[in-house]
Amino acid sequence: MCSGDILLCSGSAWFSKLIQRATSSVWSHVGFVMKVDAIDRVMVLESVEPLGVRTVPLSKYLRNYDSKGHPYPGGVVIVRHDDFARKASDKKMAEFGQFAVDLFGYPYDKKEIAKIAARIASTYLPFSSGEKKKLERDREYICSEYVWECYNSLGIRVRHDPKGFISPADFAKDPKIKLQAVLKSNLKRL
Repeated sequence: MCSGDILLCSGSAWFSKLIQRATSSVWSHVGFVMKVDAIDRVMVLESVEPLGVRTVPLSKYLRNYDSKGHPYPGGVVIVRHDDFARKASDKKMAEFGQFAVDLFGYPYDKKEIAKIAARIASTYLPFSSGEKKKLERDREYICSEYVWECYNSLGIRVRHDPKGFISPADFAKDPKIKLQAVLKSNLKRL
């Protein structure tokens, strides 16, 4: 496992199921890992509702996700973008880490979830324009926006849904993303 590797999760909670159904994917959450050798930890950097952008030890996902001794309720894998190693010199990794950490504490984007739901619903309506929309940048993040912004800081582009949002499924679908490890096998089919 390397710093910058992506963590994909397949949750079983109601909100996770909503994301999975809306994106026709088993994936409901995305973050990335950062190794911190000085304290012998692998940290997950992510944006979660209602807290926003934060970091937690990867071990929390695997052993004590709910702070009651239970692991993450679903599957957890590590994937890697082909361009990451090529772009991530020591200097670039420091810049990437600084960019990611500078966003700690930014809020979770609850309004974006509502906008995404509206965009998805509009594609099923007969008067939908179907036009491609650009990702709108603000300083609130859902999990996939946070990871997307951090990767963009290195010049790495992850293909995203033409409806104008990026989801955990888009990371899994990108042809440059390759499986590195299955940390918790519990993937459910839709």
